[in-house]
Amino acid sequence: MIIDKGIDGGKAFDWGKTSSDYAKYRDIYPQEFYRRILDEGLCRDGQKVLDIGTGTGVLPRCLYSYGAEFTGTDISENQIETAKRLAAEADMDIRFMSTGAEDMDFPENSFDVITACQCYFYFNHEMLAPMLSRILKPSGRFVILYMAWLPFEDRIAGESERLVLKYNPSWSGCGETRHPIAVPKAYGEYFELEKNEVFDLQVPFTRESWNGRIRACRGIGASLSREEVEEFDIEHRRMLEAETPEHFNVLHYAGMAILRNRK
Repeated sequence: MIIDKGIDGGKAFDWGKTSSDYAKYRDIYPQEFYRRILDEGLCRDGQKVLDIGTGTGVLPRCLYSYGAEFTGTDISENQIETAKRLAAEADMDIRFMSTGAEDMDFPENSFDVITACQCYFYFNHEMLAPMLSRILKPSGRFVILYMAWLPFEDRIAGESERLVLKYNPSWSGCGETRHPIAVPKAYGEYFELEKNEVFDLQVPFTRESWNGRIRACRGIGASLSREEVEEFDIEHRRMLEAETPEHFNVLHYAGMAILRNRK
């Protein structure tokens, strides 16, 4: 469970509560998202890669075929158990460990690349920055990744977001607009910002998969009671049946910041 006064007004959330939905509905990054990573020479060809805040291991599993050796960590034991199961079912040799990012204890120069996807705002960066520099190889790269729907430009995203706020008014993940990733100042001493780009993505959904994606967001599945989630689910499905076709795209933007280790 995580409680942070700067997130959702301090309302507790636990990704482990929504591991089942997370595994089924959060693997939504289109191929272009992964292609941007690979085109930078990252997460491929024998590199040793650490994915922190890995959740159910979406990033390592989707990039596994490109030849990197992956390790994934996450503070939620439920998420890690799901990640292990999904990797085993796909016959993927990925090491997963349940640990908070700040509590990792890897040897110096362990990794060529470290990734953090959809999770960098949950960390204590003053603690994490020197640790990541230490466990990365010289000139190794730390990659911060993020993708979000655009509620002010996409009607479906906007309607879903308004319903999330009805059930959880303290949810602070709303109102996204395009912007480069705000790299915390703590990394400046240890890393050089190599690239920080933003790009649009049209992400395909069905009514079922979009309903699952929203249910698996922090504002619903990770923080509300089972009864509240069920009530939201009924109302959200009703809205989708009235307002959307069976298949549709939702406009997202993605950000990728690449930091190079100074050592």
